[in-house]
Amino acid sequence: MRLFGLIGYPLGHSFSKGYFSAKFEKEGIGAVYENFPIASIDEFPALLENHPLLEGLNVTIPYKEKVIPFLDELSPVVKAIGACNCIKIKNGKLIGYNTDVTGFELSLRKYLQPRHDRAFVLGTGGASKAVQYVLEKLHIPFTVISRRADAEKGILDYSSLTKEQLSNTRLWINTTPLGMHPNENEMPPMDYSHIGKDHYLYDLVYNPPETRFLSMGKAKGAVIENGHDMLLIQAEEGWRIWNDDNY
Repeated sequence: MRLFGLIGYPLGHSFSKGYFSAKFEKEGIGAVYENFPIASIDEFPALLENHPLLEGLNVTIPYKEKVIPFLDELSPVVKAIGACNCIKIKNGKLIGYNTDVTGFELSLRKYLQPRHDRAFVLGTGGASKAVQYVLEKLHIPFTVISRRADAEKGILDYSSLTKEQLSNTRLWINTTPLGMHPNENEMPPMDYSHIGKDHYLYDLVYNPPETRFLSMGKAKGAVIENGHDMLLIQAEEGWRIWNDDNY
């Protein structure tokens, strides 16, 4: 029986196990997919040793960056952004990929319009790096927003944003876990009063389907999108990587 899984912590919110288990049953694939919650990335080598049949892993919060030193090879995208969310285990080697990039780009394009010509990227973690990579590819200028400003890196804090910036930056992308179940009352501390119908709010969170971040945009007539389609796309991209000998 083929074995695949997910590492992260905690994993109560995980989409992957349910998705792949249903896929394997529906398509008659002789494989299982397991959640492997590890409280520290230092537990990763023992996990591999205890599960020698593992062929592939997905990686989620908070290990997309921390897992990289444990990998033998990196895809060009992982090298460029410093974040990995998909590992292929082949001939004893761990090869890191990033399928968030593909999933986010294809999902984002669904509602993207010429007026969405400038973006806020909320958060600085591994998912944020994938989003930044895609925006650079699409030639959309962006500003990274975090709780702590970092002038050297061009990162602003939430409180420093002006009315003009909030009104004229019409693409807002939340890469943080704020609002994710079970903390559904949380949301990024933006000033949502300047949102209009020309705004596009994209939240990588998919549970709940409509976070408070998205609800605030919807109430103002903005286009909204959650991370569900992104997950579907990146899951299938990961499955392709695990099964394609060219990777």
